[in-house]
Amino acid sequence: MSQALPRVTVLMALYQGAAFLRPQLDSIAGQDDVDWRLIVGDDGSTDEGPAMVRDFAGRHPGRVTLRDGPRSGAAANFRALLRAAPAGDLAALSDQDDVWLPGKLARAAKVLASLPAERPAIYCSRVTICDRALAPVGLSRLPRRPPSFRHALVQNMVQGNTLVLNPAALRLVQTADMVAGDVVMHDWWIYQVVSGAGGRVVYDPTPWVQYRQHGGNVVGANDGARSRAASLGRMLRGEHADWSRRNLDALTRCAPLFSAEKRRTLAEFRRLVEGGPAARLAAMRRGGFYRQGGLSQAALWAAAALGRV
Repeated sequence: MSQALPRVTVLMALYQGAAFLRPQLDSIAGQDDVDWRLIVGDDGSTDEGPAMVRDFAGRHPGRVTLRDGPRSGAAANFRALLRAAPAGDLAALSDQDDVWLPGKLARAAKVLASLPAERPAIYCSRVTICDRALAPVGLSRLPRRPPSFRHALVQNMVQGNTLVLNPAALRLVQTADMVAGDVVMHDWWIYQVVSGAGGRVVYDPTPWVQYRQHGGNVVGANDGARSRAASLGRMLRGEHADWSRRNLDALTRCAPLFSAEKRRTLAEFRRLVEGGPAARLAAMRRGGFYRQGGLSQAALWAAAALGRV
């Protein structure tokens, strides 16, 4: 008797995405080594995107659901989709304008199946950065240090268009969603919640997604020297401080889901964000917070000294 294919529910946030939608839908259909389902949340598109999804549904009967999104931005749309995801399935997040390589979902399913089912776990991977015509222009940077809650509090390394959650992580995120309130970015928040609850974060160094850059991306690639310099400049000017406060508020609401150790780390993060100069630097040392890369880590220490984390 043949073994059943892994069941994966793909969650796609859609808004005015018709220009690049068809190749991504076709690449999802090409994930034929898993039993996939697709839920699309449309945030009020006025282009042909919803009609393209309905046509795709007609070619794949019983596998595609098109629903109304909350019309409050991509993060809110993905959170609504996560709430709608069925229990027991793996849940994979999808942007509307990328292309997945064959075997992407099977690879994630295999990795997650090798881990304890009762422990929340998420999978993410490197991407191939492409221009609007999908010509490769480079690879996303590999992280130099491993994922952790201490890292998640100050930087995201979980790229949402590669993210897959095991059923335990999906249940955790659905529970956290009920209390979290506002979040900065859905993928960053998932990384924070899963690592805060003692879950496993797996980063695959093999790129499985063609990440299309076309000028209309909600969050574009941040891998060029100019983009990294701009990001560090924003941090040193204190422009990331609002993100830190919003993250802190959301995670404080979710803290009952975290281990005692992670709650202590969160308390140090509060001192880093809200304390005076001496308290901030002491919190950096005790909390062990880090960003990827030496220059980025130096900028974090400078921002801590200046009260701009």
